[in-house]
Amino acid sequence: MANRFGTQHNSICKLFGIEFPIIQAGMIWASGWKLASAVSNAGGLGIIGAGSMYPHILLENIQQCKAATSKPFAVNLPLLYPDIETHIQTIIKEGVKIVFTSAGSPKTYTPLFKEHGITVVHIVSSSLFAQKAASAGVDAIVAEGFEAGGHNGREETTTMVLIPAVRKAINIPLIAAGGIATGAQMLAAMVLGADAVQIGSRFICTPEASSHDNFKHKILEAKEGDTQLMMKKTVPVRLLKNPFYEQVSLAENNGASAEDLKAILGKGRAKKGMFEGDLIEGELEVGQVASLINNIIPAADIVKEIWNDYLAGVEEIVPAK
Repeated sequence: MANRFGTQHNSICKLFGIEFPIIQAGMIWASGWKLASAVSNAGGLGIIGAGSMYPHILLENIQQCKAATSKPFAVNLPLLYPDIETHIQTIIKEGVKIVFTSAGSPKTYTPLFKEHGITVVHIVSSSLFAQKAASAGVDAIVAEGFEAGGHNGREETTTMVLIPAVRKAINIPLIAAGGIATGAQMLAAMVLGADAVQIGSRFICTPEASSHDNFKHKILEAKEGDTQLMMKKTVPVRLLKNPFYEQVSLAENNGASAEDLKAILGKGRAKKGMFEGDLIEGELEVGQVASLINNIIPAADIVKEIWNDYLAGVEEIVPAK
């Protein structure tokens, strides 16, 4: 397929050295080496989510991933991580070739990564931050709409609006994220100007994801409207509705301050919900697209399904000559 919707001329496939422009998001408590290597072996780009890992756990995951795949994989690194310097040294020492950064200024560490030959991608929620990241020298941008799970932009800009806006603002490769779990949704993002897609929530519901089975099955039950963006006074996060969500919602409706919300959140709340499977007291981060997820299947099957459905859609709008 010679047109821009195939892989022959795809800038992201060339940049990462991957077969398909499908990237698995580096989600906390879900994206360990098993998931990342499975996606990479299937032809996409798997990402280890370092945000929920102690330094020795990240080291183990990188080494396990290198043993499980000979194909490219990446590490997602939230720049506000408290022990970030140790994580960075681990990434450099272990020879990780691709890093996705988020939750902070890309100016701080991008030059260091580039010095070591590491490809840098930064995650943003607006065209303004996309321009700043491009100016900082990153190689590609992930533009994430507010449909996405986990931490999110306060602007509430949807993916359908964000992608064309960012496409106009930058001239480096663009990855769309937020509300994408099917081949048809991938095609929509590509038509709007994306060069690839990053998918998170769909990959939680895989045997390889390290998240708890209780959480995975809770996602399968989700209907439209069962997630909501919360805690805008602190760090906005999209939550699957459960008793903890109700507690946060009640507090916000009663005018809770940022300090009040931090006290309610406490420590280890996301681990309790997503990793330990406490559906009552735990924080459950997932995207709006949870309402479209109805099975737990291997990560490789998801990559194949999304890509085949995407190609079928391409053939409808760009008939083969």
